[in-house]
Amino acid sequence: MLVFMEPLDMERRVIEAAEALARSLGNDPNHTVAAAAMDTNGRIHTAVNVFHFTGGPCAELVTLGVAATAEAGPLVAMAAAGDGGRGLISPCGRCRQVLLDLHPDILVAVPTVAGPRMRPIAKLLSDTYFFPDTQAKRVFSFNRRYYDAVVSGRKTSSVRWDEQIAVGPAIFYFEDDAECPPLRGEILEVQRYRLSDLTPERLRLLNGEATEGYLEGLQRHYPAMPPDAFVDIVDFQVIPSGLDHASMNS
Repeated sequence: MLVFMEPLDMERRVIEAAEALARSLGNDPNHTVAAAAMDTNGRIHTAVNVFHFTGGPCAELVTLGVAATAEAGPLVAMAAAGDGGRGLISPCGRCRQVLLDLHPDILVAVPTVAGPRMRPIAKLLSDTYFFPDTQAKRVFSFNRRYYDAVVSGRKTSSVRWDEQIAVGPAIFYFEDDAECPPLRGEILEVQRYRLSDLTPERLRLLNGEATEGYLEGLQRHYPAMPPDAFVDIVDFQVIPSGLDHASMNS
C-alpha cells in the first residue's frame, strides 16, 4: 500500500535546503546532486555527490557522513535535488537500502504530481531486506501535542498502524516542533490486534472512554487504514535523565 504524507513545516525546510544547494552547483559535472537531512534536534545537514567512474557516492550518502561527523544521531527526514533546475529527485536503490539499514525510521521526500510528499524509507523498497548488523538507533515519533503527557508519564502507550516498531531503546521524537527536545526512551512491548478485537482494556482507555470514539480518531490519523487492519499497541517509557538502557534493566 502506498503511503504518502504532506511534508510538515520542518520537513519542507529539508527540501528547501536540498533545492537551494542544488541551485548553487553550477556546471561542475562531478557534483550534480545535493541532499539535506534533519536530525532529531532539528539540525539540517547538507552535502553533494561525488561523481567518479569507479562509483563515487551519491549526495544522500555523503550527507550521512556529514551528519555522522556532527554526531547527529538518527536522522528523521531526507531530501535530494538535482542541478540544472531538476528539482526534487528520489533516491537510487543503493541509497534506499543504506538509509533503511542505518536510519530505518527516516522519512524521504519524493516528487509527485501533487508536489513533494514524504514516504517512510521502508515503503520505498519492496520485500524489504534488513542488514542485521548495523545496530541502527531507532526513532519513535509523536505528534508534538503529546510532549507534556509523555514527559510526565501520563501517556505510556500508543496505537500504530503500518509502522515498523521494535522493542528496545529509542529516541522519542516530537514532530515539527523545535521547542520539544527529543527524549531517550524504551519500547517495552508491542502487541498486535485486529481493529475489531480492540477493547478499552487493550487500548489502555481511562475514564470510560469509548472504543468507537478512539477508533474514529485513529481512522482520521491513518486515512488509508482498511477496516480489517491489524494495529500495534505499543507500550513505552521515558528513560530518566542520568540513566542508560543498561542500568534500566539491571
